[in-house]
Amino acid sequence: MMGQVFIAGGAGKIARRLSRQLRERGYPVRALHRNPAQTGELEALGVTPVLGSLLELDAVQLATLMAGSDVVVFCAGAGGKGGQEMTNAIDGRGLVLAVAAARKAGVRRFLLVSAFPESFRGEQVSQTFENYMRVKKLADVHLAESDLDWVILRPGTLVDAPGTGKVRAGLAIPYGEVPRDDVAATLLEIIERPAVGRVIIELTQGDTPVGESVERFSRA
Repeated sequence: MMGQVFIAGGAGKIARRLSRQLRERGYPVRALHRNPAQTGELEALGVTPVLGSLLELDAVQLATLMAGSDVVVFCAGAGGKGGQEMTNAIDGRGLVLAVAAARKAGVRRFLLVSAFPESFRGEQVSQTFENYMRVKKLADVHLAESDLDWVILRPGTLVDAPGTGKVRAGLAIPYGEVPRDDVAATLLEIIERPAVGRVIIELTQGDTPVGESVERFSRA
């Protein structure tokens, strides 16, 4: 059987797309979500719904839910709802909690969906958004300083247009948009390439096939 994938924030837009693509490749998926109303929708994707909240679980409890997984994908985020405190709790402390839980559960591989540093630079943005970017950067730092085999993916502005299967990926690239379908496809390709690790990848729409773009980051 293919290695099990545990997705935190499993009911989100990118997570659902990733779950569908993983199941098409035969991966068993456990999707952590906090709204019981979403259980049926996740089951319809063929994944195992795991009811639990990053606001309530401790590291030991979350580690128990992660047990047996080969990789954790952290897609959780407040999405601007609940103000700065909810962002701090989910995007910030939630990531710290998930890293601690993965270490306790013995899950070495950890993928984080973060944010493109230049998001909306030069535009008038709210204090809530400034806080969001600050928290995202601190979360990146926390994971990068851990001993896990991590990958941080920083997509540009997310759009719901159909994916093209082609992206631009690099350590530092110009800012742009990217379909959520292609973000999920990139995560899938990273999961399938254990040689890609301990790297921050920026991602926008582009002209290079996703698999080829990810393969360039493989370690010798």
